[in-house]
Amino acid sequence: MPLQKERTKKIISEHGKSSKDSGSVEVQVALLTERINTLSPHFEKNVKDHHSRFGLIKMVNQRKQLLAYLNKQDSGRYKKLIARLELRK
Repeated sequence: MPLQKERTKKIISEHGKSSKDSGSVEVQVALLTERINTLSPHFEKNVKDHHSRFGLIKMVNQRKQLLAYLNKQDSGRYKKLIARLELRK
């Protein structure tokens, strides 16, 4: 399920360098985190939805790779993003 346009614009404006910056690592991680958080309640109700669970696992792995890249490039930005999104690490 894609995010609503208003929510996407809000996330981009909060985490991006400008209002049209959708490609930076911070924005991509924030968008993936939002999608992951919206899918989590779905799996509490639909335990046997393995096809969607596979997509969720792919999103989690993509976010993990982006966070590893950001940590390697600039650990200060990484720590700020982790704190802002309230992710464990």
